[in-house]
Amino acid sequence: MTRHGKNCTAGAVYTYHEKKKDTAASGYGTQSIRLGKDAIKDFDCCCLSLQPCQDPVVTYMGTCMKNRPFWNTYFTRRWKLNVTCVFCPPMRQAYEKQKQAQKNDSQLESKSEERERVERFKTKENSIVSKPINPFTSGQAKDGEAQRAGEGSASSSTAGSSAAPATSSQALPSFWIPSLTPEAKPTLLKKPSKVVSCPMSGRPIKMNELITVRFTPLDPSLDRVALLTRQDRYVCAVTKDTLGNSVPCAVLRPSGAVVTQECVEKLIRKDMMDPVTGDKLSDRDIIPLQRGGTGFAGSGVRLAAKEARPVMQV
Repeated sequence: MTRHGKNCTAGAVYTYHEKKKDTAASGYGTQSIRLGKDAIKDFDCCCLSLQPCQDPVVTYMGTCMKNRPFWNTYFTRRWKLNVTCVFCPPMRQAYEKQKQAQKNDSQLESKSEERERVERFKTKENSIVSKPINPFTSGQAKDGEAQRAGEGSASSSTAGSSAAPATSSQALPSFWIPSLTPEAKPTLLKKPSKVVSCPMSGRPIKMNELITVRFTPLDPSLDRVALLTRQDRYVCAVTKDTLGNSVPCAVLRPSGAVVTQECVEKLIRKDMMDPVTGDKLSDRDIIPLQRGGTGFAGSGVRLAAKEARPVMQV
C-alpha cells in the first residue's frame, strides 16, 4: 500500500490521492483523466482525423469534417453496410429472436402479476370466518399445525444446505469480468437501419445538409502549406478579427463564410442578410461552429476521459 512505503501506517484516513494512485496501479475500477489542450483538435480541424481540413464541410450541428469526396465515399460505404445489415438473414433472425424473447418476458410478467393478484384475493377471502370457533379445540389444532410446520422447515433447511455448495459454486460469477456480475444485463441488439448517421453525434444526416465552409485566410498571399504552419490562420469574413479556439464562430449557410458570434449578434441579426452574397437569412441559416479546446473547463469542450475497466465485487 501507499502508506507503508512512506512509513506512515498510523493514519486513520485513506486519502483521495492514495486511492487514485492505488486504483491506477491495481488495474481495477474506472480510470478517468483530464485532457489538456494538446489532446483536443482546433476549430478548423476535422473531427475524425484531427488534422486541418482542405475544402471542409460542416453539418447542421456545427461539426467540421473533411471535404466532399470523403463524404461521398463515406455515404456509399455506409449505405452498402446498412443494406447488408437489413437484408442479412442471420442478423435479422437474431433481432427477431430477441424481440420475441422480450415479448415472452413481458407476457410472463403480466401473468405472474395476475396470479399474485388472484392469490392475494384468495387469502383475503379465506381469512373471513363464517362459523364460530371452538375455543377448546382451536388451540390444540394450532399447536399441531405449528409442530408439523417446524418439522417441515427443518427438513427443507437440511436439504437446502446440502444442495447449497453444489449450486453456489456453479452460480458464483467471476467478479473480475464485468459481464458476469449480478448487475450485468445481456447486450441488446439494435434494429438494423438504412439511415446514415453522423459519426460524431449519431444523428441522421443527409448529403444535401452538408455545407461547404469557406475560411478567410489571414494572409491571402500564402499557400496552404505555409498557412497551416501558422497559429493564427483565418479571420472573420466581415470584421477581420482573428479566429481561434477561444472565439465563438458561426457559419452562414448561403455563402459558407465563417464569422464571429459577436458579428452575428451585433451586425447580421439586425438585417438578417448574408454580408457576402446578400441573401436573406433565417435562424436556421446561422450554424454555430463547434470550437476547439483551450485547456480550460469553460471552453465548452468535455475535458474528462474515462476508461471502463473490470471492477471488484464486494
